[in-house]
Amino acid sequence: MAVYDRLIRGGAVFDGTRVPRYRADIAVKDGVIAEIGRIPPSDAREVLDAGGLHVAPGFIDLHTHYDAQVFWDPYCTLSGWHGITSAVIGNCGFGFAPVRPEERERAMLSMTRVEAIPLASMKEGMPWDWVSFPEFLDSVERTPKAINLLPYVPVGPLLIWVLGFEDAKAGRRPTGAEHAELCRLLHEAMDAGGCGWSAQRMLPTGPAAVQRDFDGTPMPTDVMHDDTCRAFARVLGDRNEGFMQMLLVSGDNKRDRAFYEEMAELSGRPMLMNVVQAFDHRPDIHRRVLAWLESCRERGVRVIGQGLTTDAGFNFTFEDWNLFDDSEPWCEATTGSREERKRKLADPARRQALRDHMPITATGPLPDIVIVGPKLEKNARWEDYTLAIAGEEMGKHPVDVMLDMAVEEDLATEFFAAPPNGDLGHLREIVDHPCVLFGVSDGGAHTKFLTAGRYPTETLCKIVREHEMISPEEAHWRLSALPAMVAGFEGRGVIRKGAPADLVVYDYERLKVLPAEVAHDLPGGEWRRVQRAEGYRYVLVNGEVTIRDDEETGTCSGRLLRHGDGAANESPVSALAAG
Repeated sequence: MAVYDRLIRGGAVFDGTRVPRYRADIAVKDGVIAEIGRIPPSDAREVLDAGGLHVAPGFIDLHTHYDAQVFWDPYCTLSGWHGITSAVIGNCGFGFAPVRPEERERAMLSMTRVEAIPLASMKEGMPWDWVSFPEFLDSVERTPKAINLLPYVPVGPLLIWVLGFEDAKAGRRPTGAEHAELCRLLHEAMDAGGCGWSAQRMLPTGPAAVQRDFDGTPMPTDVMHDDTCRAFARVLGDRNEGFMQMLLVSGDNKRDRAFYEEMAELSGRPMLMNVVQAFDHRPDIHRRVLAWLESCRERGVRVIGQGLTTDAGFNFTFEDWNLFDDSEPWCEATTGSREERKRKLADPARRQALRDHMPITATGPLPDIVIVGPKLEKNARWEDYTLAIAGEEMGKHPVDVMLDMAVEEDLATEFFAAPPNGDLGHLREIVDHPCVLFGVSDGGAHTKFLTAGRYPTETLCKIVREHEMISPEEAHWRLSALPAMVAGFEGRGVIRKGAPADLVVYDYERLKVLPAEVAHDLPGGEWRRVQRAEGYRYVLVNGEVTIRDDEETGTCSGRLLRHGDGAANESPVSALAAG
């Protein structure tokens, strides 16, 4: 009679703790690692041959927006294809609970620009069988999942619930009673399983927000009062649990960094700072951030950076593009209906302001953008030209090249913005820093532009195998154990006896990210850009095989990891037994 459910046999084990790799068998029973060592194959119901393969803890992604997508995509792809076995949802302060029934449409509209999630998909794919945050978690728990999810409590919906929509959007300072109610709601949400709170704070006193509401206005979190953040931080301190994620841009770097530190000190909990990114034309930016993070480490202040370690660029059209919103003229010209946007982008009276305010954002300088998908035969000759070079040949400003073609082609012209972080030396500086987590996949967001959910595979292929910036042992610590420790995924992120059996088994030499493709697989007839992986022999979530030879098995063994009730420290069987 079999002792174990399955046996992963003969692989090279990278256990996530940075100890040297070793060859061993791993036995799984009831969703947890039951034994490690030399184990007879006859002791297991199923044997998974890992000879010549690497066996490692499943990857953990702390920055995703799968709050809607999980309801129609159990694998939360791209993440589920690239070895992610656990992810945190509810980032940046954006989410869908608590939301009153009459405000559901507005909540979905907000996500169409700030995170570029298609409205038709949300309308068709979300069950909306909740009002409160605890009810939302119950709905997520009922939903089949092939990865584990840990939920932030996004503070945007809390602000709207307590202050009312107009006052939340105006940034009114809550009264004492309102602050008490906001804190009560946060307590209630964390009692139900929230792991902390998140917020995007692109303060209007500084640079304009890069990510805005559907109508171009700031999000409620952008204009929330500093005292509200302080109140939320004190809640975590009172509970002595949870962590925070914040993107703060006010135009005053010294002030911003002091505020991150204040949140960490008030709460006594980890603060995740978004985002550590290299800009090749301004290496001083990431170097100053790294120096500050090192200072925090030396002083014992729990601020950890989330690094953008992928070189995924952006393919986009002006049908949906929103990531020039840090420029007021561009934001104004790209909001409204399709016809309104076409009219504004064609308007000669607006063009000078658009030329004068060419964005230099996460996409890099605008003239370097490449024309990759002209739709009319007359424009085909410009394919693969940068806007700068096409402009030289046409005798036009790069902005006019871009917008004339986009308007002429009904906003369907496809452009490519290469990432501004192509310098390997700069990437190495970020990777080498011990206070920087890998990732910022934004999984579930910007679905028509971005495929950063590939980052775990890219890390192993590019950072480890190709350029040897770090060892595989270090990579698995950074991809699994470190994020698990920061986020409170207790027991996960490492391979050890008694730990949940979240595992990846992959062919190190064959592992690769496949080319980008368009997938028409979203509800409401919508589409997205995806990149799949090759080289994952098996992915196990809570002991069950969810990926076999790079293909989904249809097994939905993922769980909602309720932070507050300790479920992250239980096996699936013990959690079920507890009711």
